[in-house]
Amino acid sequence: VYKRQPAATPTFLGMALNRDTTTGNMLTFYLCCYAAIMLATFVPQTQPFLLAEVLKLENSRQGVVSGNLNFWGEIVIILTVGFWGSLSDRVGRRLVTFIGSLLAAAGIGLYGIARDVNGLLLARVVYAAGIASVSTMMITLMADYVSDASRGKATGLLGVMNGLGAMTAALFLLKLPSMFKGSGMDAESAAFATYATMAGVTALVALLMFIGLRRGLTHQAEERAPLLQQLREGAAEARRPVIALAYAASFVARGNLAVVGTFFTLWATIYGTTELGMTAADAVAKGGGVVAISYAASLFSAPVFGIMSDRLNRVSALAITLAISAIGYSSTYFIDNPFSVPAIISLVLIGMAEVGCIITSGVLIAEQAPSRLRGSVVGVFTLTGAIGILIASVVGGYLFDHWLKSGPFVFFGIVSFLVLIWALLLRRAETAAA
Repeated sequence: VYKRQPAATPTFLGMALNRDTTTGNMLTFYLCCYAAIMLATFVPQTQPFLLAEVLKLENSRQGVVSGNLNFWGEIVIILTVGFWGSLSDRVGRRLVTFIGSLLAAAGIGLYGIARDVNGLLLARVVYAAGIASVSTMMITLMADYVSDASRGKATGLLGVMNGLGAMTAALFLLKLPSMFKGSGMDAESAAFATYATMAGVTALVALLMFIGLRRGLTHQAEERAPLLQQLREGAAEARRPVIALAYAASFVARGNLAVVGTFFTLWATIYGTTELGMTAADAVAKGGGVVAISYAASLFSAPVFGIMSDRLNRVSALAITLAISAIGYSSTYFIDNPFSVPAIISLVLIGMAEVGCIITSGVLIAEQAPSRLRGSVVGVFTLTGAIGILIASVVGGYLFDHWLKSGPFVFFGIVSFLVLIWALLLRRAETAAA
């Protein structure tokens, strides 16, 4: 009698995939990872050009204005991220990713026509709603597509794509304002051309997401709890110590991205224009070249953190990345020149810490989140990251204008150290209980 053989487990680059996930789904997923970080890097790091040459704000206000724009953008993320996670459980990840990408494209387009702070604020709000959707979906899709045993490798590759996306923005996209100005455009025309170009690219990415991501729902046969109930259940999971630690790690990981993305090119722009006699567009381009080294460190260390997350206890892996973060960020206290060799060394450690925190915290939450509540738990995980950006924006903006240009970095070095202590204590408790 013929016996039907069980279907082989699908794989992608040596990673075991969950049922019904195809190579095309994985390629599209990693394109999403690449594009999302490219855009998340491009928008805040070109902002100093708008503040200096289009809005013509004085240097003493730029830190607080940048922080306030981040603040209101993160308020939108906080208000929408849980909604996106829960909505994706109901209507599917593909549709939510598509909608979020279109919103991001609209926000980027609005940046190009903004001529005052209120215009930038509107653009940031629309853009933030889109980024909240896409960021939530990246972690959720990774958990949906890849089996737990291969999740470290999958997240490591996600870190590689993040690094490539960030380097693309730093090495090429941040040069767009200078390139357009060099072709004879004035500052306003260069701003419009820069952001219109990127809005078009983002809309194309949205279309590719809609075509290539897996169709349907993850749990089609299950009863859906009301949205607010799902959000409450996701928040209730914080009673579990490891999930609470993962939420705190998300605070650090996303806050790290906010500090570098918002304040490094602003620091470089002010230093370049006041100390080196550069234009803001040229200083942004030069700062992008320096921060690209940090992203290169992220790119090359991402596979290491992915493998480490599979081979070590996942709380231990997180603790290692938090230690690197604490050292890298705190060391900027001693730096005045953002283009100097010591600054580059600090940025290498910061780049490693950024991708390490993203990978290790993402693997940890994917492992710990119950399948039925995955969308909601990841939504709260992303929400705590948004709170990290919120705190980094407000405190960092104040420290930047009123203390040190490296103040936002030093602040997150201290935060990283505190969460590191928490992780070590939890790991010790786990070892004692074993």
